[in-house]
Amino acid sequence: MAHIVILGAGIGGMPMAYEMQEKIRKEDKVTVISNSDSFQFVPSNPWVGVKWRTREDITFPIRPYLERKGISFIAVGAKRVHPDKNQIELENGEIVDYDYLVIATGPKLAFDEIEGLGPHGGFTHSVCHIDHAMKSNNEWEDFVKNPGPIVVGAVQGASCFGPAYEYAFIMETDLRRRKIRNKVPMTFVTSEPYIGHLGLGGVGDSKGIMESAMRDKHIKWICNAKTTKIEAGKMYVTEHDDQGNVKKEHVLPFNYSMMLPAFKGIDAVFGIEGLTNPRGFILVDQNQRNPKYKNIYSVGVCVAIPPVEATPIPTGTPKTGYMIESMVTATAENIEAELHGQEPTSTATWNAICLADFGDGGIAFVALPQIPPRNVNKFYEGKWVHTAKIAFEKYFIRKMKKGTSEPFYEKSILKAMGIEKLK
Repeated sequence: MAHIVILGAGIGGMPMAYEMQEKIRKEDKVTVISNSDSFQFVPSNPWVGVKWRTREDITFPIRPYLERKGISFIAVGAKRVHPDKNQIELENGEIVDYDYLVIATGPKLAFDEIEGLGPHGGFTHSVCHIDHAMKSNNEWEDFVKNPGPIVVGAVQGASCFGPAYEYAFIMETDLRRRKIRNKVPMTFVTSEPYIGHLGLGGVGDSKGIMESAMRDKHIKWICNAKTTKIEAGKMYVTEHDDQGNVKKEHVLPFNYSMMLPAFKGIDAVFGIEGLTNPRGFILVDQNQRNPKYKNIYSVGVCVAIPPVEATPIPTGTPKTGYMIESMVTATAENIEAELHGQEPTSTATWNAICLADFGDGGIAFVALPQIPPRNVNKFYEGKWVHTAKIAFEKYFIRKMKKGTSEPFYEKSILKAMGIEKLK
């Protein structure tokens, strides 16, 4: 008998559990460990922030759906992973033994790296977690009654820029619908060297298209920006040139702000030599397997991926839905191979495919591979993306409740873009 433990029950962890359960032998067991008893569909958090969605719309209890598939569930956070002992120490003191471990926790949000950043103890909002989005949801109505400047974007070291653009345009759309857009100056602050870089060195004509969209919506921007500190109603930003030299100091007033933080690895794995890099992300080989601890795999945002290129202000590389989807499939196939005494051979594509909703339109991009030069380098825009993002939400939540791991991007998004299955 083999015990496969999946640490994390989010966009990567839940599909991992379902796909792994389909591939194990009769005597094997799959267990999911999570610090939350609810699944949250994180891509919809920007809609939650402006009251377009409620918590109930995008969350559901995990246990009944996993247990219906014969998957055990422990709703207690991990305090520490002990890879030399093949054990996980939980916050309640319980010890869980494993034969194979799949780390799918997502990141720790590094709000503490910038003074005043974050929704709890700071002065900015976030859409990285449902609790953060709900804090904005509760306060958005107060803001629109007393509108003023908005500062939105991503700080230095951030790697997930799509939600920052999404939220900027979603807020802009909501303000237009309320007919108060003229009362809200908006500034987009980003560590990217240019608008549309996205942590990927740009995709297609993303720079030109994104700059045009922001001009059209009267959103100003500051690139190569380092956010140094945030006070109530004030953000201190240092703008740099392309060589990294200080270009201008800004003090930006705001009545509302959402800034995406940098990510790092969770405390339960941080600093384990051979398992993580200096930021705490899980080191993996081409088979999603850790080079030192061969029975540990990892999928999703917690995986260590180097930046696509050096930038004047640090930027990370995003892990998009398709990339996570392919990581899950490769990992399940490789553990299945090991269960049958074979060497793992499956590899994830690590291609970047993303849908970003802009409220009444949106953009989509395909970067294959993510590091240039690319075989496919396409950037799309149109109202169809908004519709596709809604469909993605409904489909994924239904899929997680049904307990299937059918790949959404391969089946739907690539077809909509007129692209054959990626290899």
